[in-house]
Amino acid sequence: MPKKYYFIGIKGTGMGPLAQILHDQGNEVVGSDIDKFTYTQAPLEKAGIKLLPFDAKNIEDYKDYTFIRGNAFTDDHVEVKAALEAGVDMMTFPEAVAEQVDQNTTIAVAGAHGKTSTTGLLAHVMKNVEKTSYLIGDGTGKGTPNSDFFVLEADEYRRHFAPYHPDYAILTNIDFDHPDYFKDINDVFSAFEDFAKGVKKGIVAWGDDANLQKLSVDVPLYYYGDKEGRDDFLIDRIDKETTGSSFHVTFSGKDLGDFFIPIFGQHNIYNATAVVAVAYLEGLDLEGVREHLKTYPGVKRRFSEKKIEDIAIIDDYAHHPTEIQATIDAARQKYPDKEVVAVFQPHTFSRVIAYKDDYARVLSEADTVYLTPIFGSAREATGTVTAEDIAKEIKGGATVITEDTVSELLKHKNAVFVFMGAGDIQKYEFAYEKLLGEMQSDRS
Repeated sequence: MPKKYYFIGIKGTGMGPLAQILHDQGNEVVGSDIDKFTYTQAPLEKAGIKLLPFDAKNIEDYKDYTFIRGNAFTDDHVEVKAALEAGVDMMTFPEAVAEQVDQNTTIAVAGAHGKTSTTGLLAHVMKNVEKTSYLIGDGTGKGTPNSDFFVLEADEYRRHFAPYHPDYAILTNIDFDHPDYFKDINDVFSAFEDFAKGVKKGIVAWGDDANLQKLSVDVPLYYYGDKEGRDDFLIDRIDKETTGSSFHVTFSGKDLGDFFIPIFGQHNIYNATAVVAVAYLEGLDLEGVREHLKTYPGVKRRFSEKKIEDIAIIDDYAHHPTEIQATIDAARQKYPDKEVVAVFQPHTFSRVIAYKDDYARVLSEADTVYLTPIFGSAREATGTVTAEDIAKEIKGGATVITEDTVSELLKHKNAVFVFMGAGDIQKYEFAYEKLLGEMQSDRS
C-alpha cells in the first residue's frame, strides 16, 4: 500500500535520489529545502515531486506523513524543531535507506574516494542486465517496480552507512578524510570494518589499499587489482587510449575476457573491475556487463566536460588529494597534447590543514595551477590557513584567483582546464566560460 513521505532537505545529494525511488514506487512524496537552485532539483521537478521552501508552517499541512530528515539538519532547524514538537513520525535518511536495503539483493559501494563513480558505473550496468533500483550520490535515483537488485552509494561520513547490511559491498579504499569528524585513520578504519562486518554475502575490495588488506570479516573477501599472487580478480593487458581504456580480467585463473570503458584514468579501470567482480559473483550475464560498460555516460560532476574551440573544460567534484591526482591523470590520458591547467578550490579549513602538503604534491602534476580562496562550511566559516599557504608549496608555483581575476585564465591556448572542488568552484568555471565566449564573439 502506498505511503506518504515528507523530506526535510529534499535537494540533498542522497535525499533527492531517495525521494525519486519512493516516488517511483508509487508513494506520495513532497519535500522542502532552500530556495536557491541546485543541480539535484531538476530530476525531482521532472518527476513532479512538490518542492517547498523551508517553513515551520509546512509541518501542520503534512502531519500525517512520515518525515525523513536529511543528515545535515539538527534538532534546532526550523522544520525539524516544528516536526518534533508536533510529534510526527520521523526517521533519519540512513534509517529510510536501510529499509530499501532490506527489500532487495543490495550492492553497496563505500570508500573514501570513488564511491559515486563506481556506484554510477555499477547502476548503469545493472539496470541494463537486471531489474535494478539505485541511489547515487550525484543526485540520481530510480525505483524500478519489482526490482531484484538495489545499488547504493554508502557514505562513511559520521558513520551514516552503519545501519546498512547489504548483500555485497564494493570497497574502493580507506583513507583519512572528513577531519572534522574522524580523529585519525584508525577511526576511519574502525568505521569501515564495522560496516564490512554487516555485509551478508561477500566483499569486493581494492587490493592496493593497505587498510583494506587488514579487514577481518566473516564473509568471503575478494581483492581486485593488477598484482599477481595477491588479487583474486586480476587485471592485465591494460591499454589506455584517447577514447577510453581496455583491459583483461581473470578470476583465480579463470578467463573473464576483455572489457572496454569510454572513461579515463587508472582509477576507472579499477572501478570497472569491481563491477565485473560483483556481477560474476552473483552469476550475472558477463556478456551483458561487457556490452554496457562500453556505453557508460558518466555521472554528474565527475569528469563532466565541454569544449570551446581548442579549450577543453572539465568539471569534477575532486576535493581530496587522491581524487585530484586521479582527475589530472584522466585529463592527461584523454588530452595528451594539451596543456593541463588545474583550477582548484580547497574545501574546508580542517581538510586544508590536514592535507596542505598532499595538495601541493598532486597539483604539481598539472602544467599550470590556479587556486581559489578556501570554501568554508557551516561549521567552519573561517580558519587559520589560506589558499596562499598551499600555493607556496606547489612545485613551479601557483596563482590564487578570485571571481574578479578569472581573466588570468584567458592566456592559455590549446589547454584542458580541470576545475576541481566540492564547494562553489563552478562559479569560477562559468565566469571563465563567459569571458571565453565573449572573446570569441569579438573575434567573429
